[in-house]
Amino acid sequence: MFPKTSRAKSVLADVGLFYAAAIWGATFFMVKGALDDVDPVVLVGYRFILAGVILLAYLLIKKQPIFQGLGRAMVLSLFLFFLYIPQTLGLKFTTASNSGFITGLFVAFIPLFMLTIFKKKPGLMGVIASGVSLVGLWVLTGGMADVNIGDILTLGAALTYALHVLYSDKYMKEGMNPFILACQQFLIVGLLSLLTALVFNLPLGVESLSAGYVIIFLALFPSLSAFVIQLVAQKIRPPLRVSLIFALEPVFAAVFAWTLGDEIFVTYRAVGGLLIFAALVISSLPSPTFRRRIIK
Repeated sequence: MFPKTSRAKSVLADVGLFYAAAIWGATFFMVKGALDDVDPVVLVGYRFILAGVILLAYLLIKKQPIFQGLGRAMVLSLFLFFLYIPQTLGLKFTTASNSGFITGLFVAFIPLFMLTIFKKKPGLMGVIASGVSLVGLWVLTGGMADVNIGDILTLGAALTYALHVLYSDKYMKEGMNPFILACQQFLIVGLLSLLTALVFNLPLGVESLSAGYVIIFLALFPSLSAFVIQLVAQKIRPPLRVSLIFALEPVFAAVFAWTLGDEIFVTYRAVGGLLIFAALVISSLPSPTFRRRIIK
C-alpha cells in the first residue's frame, strides 16, 4: 500500500519527476562534449563531490543527523557508481541519443528485478515491454554489426539504474530522509570516482572553462536538484508511476542531441528509439486480469 496524499501533492511530485527526466535527458550531449577536456571518471567524481559538499553544508546548518541510514546509502551509492561510470565512459564511444535511449531500457529491467529480488511477479504488460525493448535496442544499434563498446557499457548502466530506482523506492517508503540519503550518495560516489581515478592514474585536470561550467551545471541541476526531487517524490508515488515518467528521459536526450547537440538525425535509430519508448510506456500499463469461468 502507498500512503494517501492529496491530489495537489501527487501532481507536484509528478511535475518534479518530469523536471528530473528532462534535465537528465539534457545532460547526454553536454557530457559528451565535455569529455574532450576531462576524463569521464574524474567528471563523475567532481560533479558528485560538489553536489555532496553543497548539500552537506545545508544539512550541517540545519543540524541534521548526517550519518543516519549510512548503510542504505552505501547500497544506493554502489548502484549509482556503476550507473554513472559506465554510462559516462560509454559516451566516449556512442552517440548521446543512443546513450539516452539505451539508458531508458532500465524500465524494462524493473519487472525482472521485481521478480528475482523482490519476489513480486511481473504482470503480462511487463513481459511484453521487455520483448519490445529488445527489438527496439536491436533496431537502434543497427544489429550486432553496429554495436560498440559504448552501447554495451550503457546497457550495464541501465541495469544498475533499475536497481537504483527500486531500492530508492524501498528506502524512501521506509521513511528515510531524502536530503540525508542524497548527500551521502553524492559524497560516496564522488569519493569512489576520484579514488578510482587515482588508482588508475587518470588525469585529474579540467582542460577548458566550458568543461568546468558543465561540471558545475551537472552538480547543481541533474545531481543536486533532480536526485533530491526524485527521492522526495518516491515517498508518495509508486515505482511504476515513477518509471513511466522517467521513460521520457531518452526522448529528451534524443531531442537535445539532435537539436542543441548537432547530431545527425538517423531514421532507423529514431524508429528504434520509438520502440524502446513504446516499451517503457507498455511496462507501466496495468496487466489484464483473467477470470476462470466456473461451469456448473
